[in-house]
Amino acid sequence: MPTWTSDELNRIGGADELEMSPLRRDGTLRGPVPIWVVRDGRHLYVRSFRGTDGGWWRTARANHQGRVRSGGVDKDVTFVEVTDSEINDRIDTAYRTKYGRFGGAYVNPMVAARPTTLELVPR
Repeated sequence: MPTWTSDELNRIGGADELEMSPLRRDGTLRGPVPIWVVRDGRHLYVRSFRGTDGGWWRTARANHQGRVRSGGVDKDVTFVEVTDSEINDRIDTAYRTKYGRFGGAYVNPMVAARPTTLELVPR
């Protein structure tokens, strides 16, 4: 299974936003949507600000494939749903730490969106 390089992890994990383009059922990429991304060790995670109503998230969850672009890295990925509560606890902390400067109006919905947690796995 492919893994992220240290450089890719640093570049994506250090960027404020990631452009998410999930693959549609017809095989085309959905237009890119800017979202927040967090890093936990050698893993990268995203959540939907709009929760399960987020259009990009519904598309990503349906097909589990897409493309991300951030920090100069452009990569095809597989989206893996994350339900482990310990991992989600760490992701909550990562969102609060990385994006806390934007305030609770933005960070709290990301923490509440635990059911939409997806790991980005390079292909």
